Amino acid sequence: MRIGKPVLSQSRSLCVNFTMNEYDFAVVGGGSAGYAAARTAVAHGLRTVVIDGAKELGGLCILRGCMPSKTLLESARRYRVMRKASEFGLRAEGVGFDAGAIVARKRQLIGEFADYRRQQLESGGFDLLRGSASWNDGVLSVNDRDGGQSTVRARRILISTGSKISRPPIPGLSDVAALDSDDILELESLPASLIILGAGPVALEMATYCHSLGTAVTVVQRNVQVLTGADRDCADAVEAGMRKEGVTLFTGTRIEQISRTPAGVSVRFSTSTGVQSAVAAAILNALGREPQLAGFEQAGLATAAGRLTVDARQRTSHPEIFAAGDVCGPYEVVHTAIHQGEVAARNVARDLGALDGPPEEIDYRLKLFAVFSEPQFAAVGATESELRAAGVPFRKATYPFADHGKSLVMGETEGFVKVTAHRVSGEILGAAVVGPDAAEIIHEAVVAMRYRATVAEFATIPHYHPTLSEIWTYPAEELAHARD
Repeated sequence: MRIGKPVLSQSRSLCVNFTMNEYDFAVVGGGSAGYAAARTAVAHGLRTVVIDGAKELGGLCILRGCMPSKTLLESARRYRVMRKASEFGLRAEGVGFDAGAIVARKRQLIGEFADYRRQQLESGGFDLLRGSASWNDGVLSVNDRDGGQSTVRARRILISTGSKISRPPIPGLSDVAALDSDDILELESLPASLIILGAGPVALEMATYCHSLGTAVTVVQRNVQVLTGADRDCADAVEAGMRKEGVTLFTGTRIEQISRTPAGVSVRFSTSTGVQSAVAAAILNALGREPQLAGFEQAGLATAAGRLTVDARQRTSHPEIFAAGDVCGPYEVVHTAIHQGEVAARNVARDLGALDGPPEEIDYRLKLFAVFSEPQFAAVGATESELRAAGVPFRKATYPFADHGKSLVMGETEGFVKVTAHRVSGEILGAAVVGPDAAEIIHEAVVAMRYRATVAEFATIPHYHPTLSEIWTYPAEELAHARD
């Protein structure tokens, strides 16, 4: 069912020429959330336009996030494996690396991914406008890079403009030419030493990448733990594993001053034991990202902690404007952004009469998170602190990789798996992994939780031996037989 009044352009190209065009749905931002929303809207018959002002099409994940970082990390992982060859009775002599070649491979792969996304955007059944959009009284003005301007009126709008690198006002940070997450992905020659500010996913992944290739890495974290928000036992295990690998970490710090010295960059910071300093050839600002909200100031949209406030239907404080992805959070991961975009689009279709049924609300019960550090970390569902805050009675059980057959065979014994379950019903409420292939084996727990399995049911699922995945059976069995 097509609703709204089709007008003027029949083009689905990069250059749609008009002074005013009307749509059912305008999507501002063509990344993962925006593309998913546009594709979903078209499937329900909505006349849709995607407006994207970025220099390159593709979005953060493809161009400067998930895919390029994991490409580099895969090179680093294979290099670590080669260096440990003697542990397995193997000889790998003269092992080395070429950072330029690693980056060249990354560029080739990302170019292919980006080309595919561009093709999807150009042939997706919706119009595509290349330009920056600004909202004023229900109308979007689109300015392209050549100075041209067009105007779009839409019955509903989705903001999916993503995020930008945060540059906090730390004394001296702006004076030392700090690298950021975009820069680190393009380095064809790694520094001999590197200070990383922050200990979130980007910080720990880039610490793993650089350290694996020989850079002396120091991580300076404000919070008392790495991976703020993760369960403390998991964060501590990641930190311990990285320290064992040789990364230097400071937590619970306050940065006093950053300055350039003859030896490189100096960071002076205070801890519970006093003032300390670190010096390195380069410094990486990995202190997070913030929503990109330029162009919608006139809409007066409500925000919290810098993010757009949305309800469970992805609607902002303006009844005609929705949001998805990093601009609203609360979880800055691609699969969540895609889900949010699809939910928003279906609710727009319901608003406009193109889809029957009650409004759809997003559900974060299965929130999923992974960090490709060494060791890896992955988690799904509620954390222990969230369960306590909600007053949910639960039990937990863990099992270490150091006592697990397949991980011993692999020589990968850092970390553990953890399962939390409702104390009464036994339903699995959360799970976490620190250790080998965490980002892969977490999905077994995701599937179990998707169907609301109990630990007793989970424990009866057959597992081949020896595999990493069978480690889940041990905490599940413990919880299934637990008694108060």
